[in-house]
Amino acid sequence: MKVYLDNAATTKLDEEVLKAMLPLLTEDFGNPSSIHSYGRKTRSFIENARKTVAKLLNVTPAEIFFTSGGTEADNMAITQCIAAHNITHVITSEIEHHAVEQTVKVLEQAGKIKVSWLKFDRNGNMDLQHLEELLQNNPRSLVSLMHANNELGTLLPIKAVGELCETYNAFFHSDTVQTMGHYKMDLRDLKVHFITCAAHKFHGPKGVGFLYINHLSKITPFIHGGAQERNMRGGTENISGIVGLAKALEICNSHMDEHQQYIRGIKNYMRERLQREITDIEFNGETADETSLYTVLNCRFPHHPDAEMLLFNLDIQGIAASGGSACSSGSNQGSHVLRGLGIDMAKPSVRFSFSKYTTKEEIDFVVSKLVDIFALKEKVKH
Repeated sequence: MKVYLDNAATTKLDEEVLKAMLPLLTEDFGNPSSIHSYGRKTRSFIENARKTVAKLLNVTPAEIFFTSGGTEADNMAITQCIAAHNITHVITSEIEHHAVEQTVKVLEQAGKIKVSWLKFDRNGNMDLQHLEELLQNNPRSLVSLMHANNELGTLLPIKAVGELCETYNAFFHSDTVQTMGHYKMDLRDLKVHFITCAAHKFHGPKGVGFLYINHLSKITPFIHGGAQERNMRGGTENISGIVGLAKALEICNSHMDEHQQYIRGIKNYMRERLQREITDIEFNGETADETSLYTVLNCRFPHHPDAEMLLFNLDIQGIAASGGSACSSGSNQGSHVLRGLGIDMAKPSVRFSFSKYTTKEEIDFVVSKLVDIFALKEKVKH
């Protein structure tokens, strides 16, 4: 059996999404910047997709800008907000995705900003009191905090953070790559200036995402060389990807309650089975339904040679999981998130992440293989 439990890295493309994309790859191939009928038709696909996304988020189409994915959108929000609004101070955390963490570090090294690093507890919860203290001392900062940590699953109280930012006249950017398509989002209700999205995290295509820019938060262009995306991002648009993104988000929102209940059940089932079957297993981050992303379960196993060897053993058994963000794979330092939390790195941590396609039979198979791996380890030790 082959089992895919790395949905926080990427998800399987929904067949309905593929159907929506195919005509843009074969029949309706015109350049949307062309003024002839081929171009006008493909332009209409883009604008209809923009309207779909905007309606689902309760914003205007003019506030949605399509990008190549979440990393570009994060970079665009941070760098261009700083440039357009003369921001000199950024508040973020050391357990953000590298698209945020490394961007602010580069800007600080260049002397453009000062960065304050927000405190967090061992489960990855942000210290809101510390955030308020930082904002009191540095009003009109840019605050960049992700909605759900991509490795731990711990959720940010995004509404409370937005209200604090509004009180202190700060800009608020939230990386919602892991939560977009998994939670209903009314961006008029959230006090947020920028949010980011990547379609491949919710059964859409890779290589496409968007940045929401609140209409009161004007920023300067990020990529020059064309008038696309209302002069904000030069370059011919990924039309099939944009259509696929909108279709995937539409499907997610239509079946969200059903998928939430199902996937949450899968996650809790695996957690309970692991607790019964493997002695001394622990979990990183929050695991309660209210404070944890229901698609992610980060497990810390008893001592093992190392996390990479455990992942290799799982891969041999046909099981795909990860030690953290796919964007940081290949690093010999391990997860910067787990190190930042002070987690015992001698114990291997594995992130399992689920989708609407995950089954209980697959979970049973994975747990049985994990039991075998740790039973063998005990035999070798003795």
